[in-house]
Amino acid sequence: MNAENKIQNKIESILLFKNEPVSLATLSKLLNESREDIQLAINNLQKKYEDSGIVIVTVGEEVSLGTHPELSGLIEEMQKEELSRELGKAGLETLSIILYKHPISRREIDYIRGVNSSFILRNLLIRGLIEREDSVAGRGYTYKPTLELMRHLGLTRTEDLPKYEESQAKMVEFAEREKEEDGSS
Repeated sequence: MNAENKIQNKIESILLFKNEPVSLATLSKLLNESREDIQLAINNLQKKYEDSGIVIVTVGEEVSLGTHPELSGLIEEMQKEELSRELGKAGLETLSIILYKHPISRREIDYIRGVNSSFILRNLLIRGLIEREDSVAGRGYTYKPTLELMRHLGLTRTEDLPKYEESQAKMVEFAEREKEEDGSS
């Protein structure tokens, strides 16, 4: 395998794993390659996928995997079916975490749940229950409830959630205990 293919393979792997847009700068840093080499590899991947069900989507400085526009009808049908199903335990669990601890990153959600939450987050985003924003630190995204969700729950602010103050106090207590344990290790 030549060096160019290795870069392409690594980019594919990162995009699949992340399941969200990744900046060219991040790819360059992760792969220790120049921006020009990253851009060349992305251009080659776009050509490679021209006649595939997968496409490489670029918007400004970000790149992600997507589905081919010609297959939008199929994806739309699948999406309708998915949206007609109940959220399920995992969806409700993730939604609760976001409601009580927003803004929160996917990594934090994964840590709390103990499993990868990418699929659940995508589902909640599609349903319009949560929204994704660039994180303040500039790395990745954070998630928060949408106004539509708050309206649907009959809430004007998250502080009106059941046992909100109690849960916030427990989270602070837990974080302090973790710091103490990390300090004593």
